[in-house]
Amino acid sequence: MNMQTNNRRRFLKKLSVGFFTTSTLDIKSFAHWCKNKLLSAPLQKAVHITTGFKTMEVQRNSAIVWTRLCSQEIPNPIRHERREAVFRHPISFDEEQPIEKMDGAVKGSPGIVRFKLVNKKEEKITEWLEASEDNDFTVKFYFEDLREDETYMVEVEGKYSLEGPSRFARGKFMTAPADTVPKPVNLVTSTCQYFWSFDDEIRGFKTYDSMRNLKPDFYIHTGDYVYYDKPGPLATTVEKARHKWHAMDSRPSIRALYEEVPVYMIKDDHDLLKDDAYPGISPYGRLTFKEGLKIWYENVPLPGRPYRTIRWGNDIQIWMVEGREYRAANTMQDNALKSIWGEEQKKWFMETVPASDATFKILFTATPVVGPDRATKKDNHANKVFQTEGDWLREYLSKQKNMYVVNGDRHWQYVSQDPETGLMEFGSGPVSDYHAQGWDPEDVRPEHRFLRLKGGFLNIRVDRENGRPFILFSHRDVDGKVVHEEKFGVES
Repeated sequence: MNMQTNNRRRFLKKLSVGFFTTSTLDIKSFAHWCKNKLLSAPLQKAVHITTGFKTMEVQRNSAIVWTRLCSQEIPNPIRHERREAVFRHPISFDEEQPIEKMDGAVKGSPGIVRFKLVNKKEEKITEWLEASEDNDFTVKFYFEDLREDETYMVEVEGKYSLEGPSRFARGKFMTAPADTVPKPVNLVTSTCQYFWSFDDEIRGFKTYDSMRNLKPDFYIHTGDYVYYDKPGPLATTVEKARHKWHAMDSRPSIRALYEEVPVYMIKDDHDLLKDDAYPGISPYGRLTFKEGLKIWYENVPLPGRPYRTIRWGNDIQIWMVEGREYRAANTMQDNALKSIWGEEQKKWFMETVPASDATFKILFTATPVVGPDRATKKDNHANKVFQTEGDWLREYLSKQKNMYVVNGDRHWQYVSQDPETGLMEFGSGPVSDYHAQGWDPEDVRPEHRFLRLKGGFLNIRVDRENGRPFILFSHRDVDGKVVHEEKFGVES
């Protein structure tokens, strides 16, 4: 008798014993046995898309869709009271508690994801993509060969395994029009948001709902999306730094905006490590600069270099620059070689700006170029520690027709005009009023055309009147009300 025959007989013997045992049971006992077997069987795990999804880096023919798989359907509730002071730090927050118990925590989950884009003429669907712990269970896909000036419906599907139940998140976005199309453009931009500075107990931040109500074509965040070096927790480890992103992205108002509006993001120091961070700086606790970079790109995937440009039709082109990865140490003596941008990025900028025939051009930067800024600051082109490169940049930009600067980092809203070159800069201000600080509202300088020590956002519209292009910069409060406007036609 061979081994295969012997094994088969043993199997049949066990099977017959099972049938015999069952046949001697009454119907009630048999039903009870079946119920217990079903209850003890392993259930298929479910995943959730609690931190939402983002459509990012949209161009005429491409876009990136990003998401993260989660094991809990809703984030942890916010349990701590806050101080009645700027930033609204949490009271009696235990920095050493397990992360899974922290306010706003959203635990990740392994699993698989696929993305689908659909319009009236086509459907694009990816293979199943793995969500792994190595990348904090984030998944992204770079779509190419999209149709320009086209609305796409987005579907994100997540599963724990192929046999498991599906969870879905859905939204939409529009690709950029061709460079020759004089299409109206409506965009929004904001900066500086600390989780505990929220101003809506349920939605999170009023500004995000106010921006979404304007139905913008796209949104640009100019840095300090999270604050690693503010308590609740202090992000002194990789795990705590990742938690900051989970808690922020799960806020309902932020998720809702991203379901309808594509986003571009620029990093700044608090997104990366700590205040005034630069390559070679000491770790923040156990979190290193290199680890901070990895976490950033887990959450903000890019198709190429961190400095890039986008064209949205005939009348506007935008440059988004990188101010952390290539900069010299702030402590270095100011000279012609001391740079925030680095030589390669400066060369790219000086080649692409004059090559553009867009009607209006805007430099989006995480930090100010014009200011004015506080005398004690030492981290940007408006400060004396980077004055040589700052002088060059203001002079260069002022010579480009119809070009403006939009910056983040400053915790107040303003419009300023450089007295030496005439270059104009627009600071969007922080996301909430609780985050506004750092400037005396009575200290109105000659270069100020507008100054407001409150939160909100900047809305930029490009359109035409009687065939002539114009650009309109509107500062808005957290509820979306216009508090200041500047309108410009074409400089000949």
